[in-house]
Amino acid sequence: MPITAHGIDELKALAGTDLGRTEWLEISQDRVNAFADATDDHQWIHTDPERAKDGPFGSPIAHGYLTLSLIIPLFGRLLRISGVSMSVNYGLEKVRFPSPVPVGARIRLAGVVDTVEQVAGGVQMHLTFTVETDGGAKPACVAQAIYRHYA
Repeated sequence: MPITAHGIDELKALAGTDLGRTEWLEISQDRVNAFADATDDHQWIHTDPERAKDGPFGSPIAHGYLTLSLIIPLFGRLLRISGVSMSVNYGLEKVRFPSPVPVGARIRLAGVVDTVEQVAGGVQMHLTFTVETDGGAKPACVAQAIYRHYA
């Protein structure tokens, strides 16, 4: 169940909050292929299961940027925001991909609100997101993201 925040004051109160973890999401070859089509990145380690069997990972893997892009919809499963006029993804401070996501693996998102600070017309949230792989020893992605929410 996501945490709900209504308005700027409730967003400010989230500083330091662990938002928990989402449910697991399976990464299918169809999703990887669709991302390859959308980004024109058809490298064989992602899109050629037969060749990838003999590659460095033993199977096809998701694009790192696919894993990163899934933070956006998964974040909505951790935190629901209402009572603001607009929310925008303001950017990233740091992103790392410590381990690959094999096609067929399940991932989930963990999130922590590091800080919330006042900006003109609203607040800016700094969050640390960790994409975990089911059974993985290391996270698939760790990203420090910035979102802005306007009154």
